[in-house]
Amino acid sequence: MTGRPVILITGARKGIGRHLALHYLDRGALVVGCSRQPSDLEADGYCHHCVDVCDEPAVRRVLSVVRERLGTLHVLINNAGVAAMNHALLTPMETVRRVLETNVAGTFLFCREAAKLLRSAPHARIVNVTTVAVPLRLEGEAIYAASKAAVEMLTRVLAREVAPLGITCNAVGPTPIETDLIRGVPREKIDRLVASQAIPRLGQPADVANVIDFFLRPESDFITGQVIYLGGVS
Repeated sequence: MTGRPVILITGARKGIGRHLALHYLDRGALVVGCSRQPSDLEADGYCHHCVDVCDEPAVRRVLSVVRERLGTLHVLINNAGVAAMNHALLTPMETVRRVLETNVAGTFLFCREAAKLLRSAPHARIVNVTTVAVPLRLEGEAIYAASKAAVEMLTRVLAREVAPLGITCNAVGPTPIETDLIRGVPREKIDRLVASQAIPRLGQPADVANVIDFFLRPESDFITGQVIYLGGVS
């Protein structure tokens, strides 16, 4: 058992997930990260699991280890995700399956299994990561946007289902951020997207962390089923 908050972050090896891991380590949390590949992050209070988020037995094992070693879980942040940025007519089924399995099934599995442990913690939180590609209906991102729209609906419905357990469930939708997820996107497309925002700049991982911090505050226990997009996108 531990007196420090325990936070589980999927997709923690790089990008936004790694930033969030460091962010909450700096704030004294015990952070459990996971990704398909090993992480080089070594820090006091951090442990990493190599797991595919849509592998049901593996997800159960991660939560079992958290229960055995740490005794509880306070926060789940579902950050792991993959994108497919090409025309729908050129998107193979292999890509469709990979995106839906990671973004939708993976998020669902971690929500379902983590909620069983979160229910015993005070101020328990689930935060899912979506994208502004959903409200903007970005062409060339049909299956990616569809998968994140599913994550948003999962967030809203799950919020009602886990509320009696003392768990809130919300989502944050970043604008483009300089991570591997957008490095294959033509620069002119990114520039057009940024220009369409009320605040026309690329997002930063700290912007995402700020919204998650708000969801995690004890005073936010009356806020659930919400999706907050960054950059003034609505």
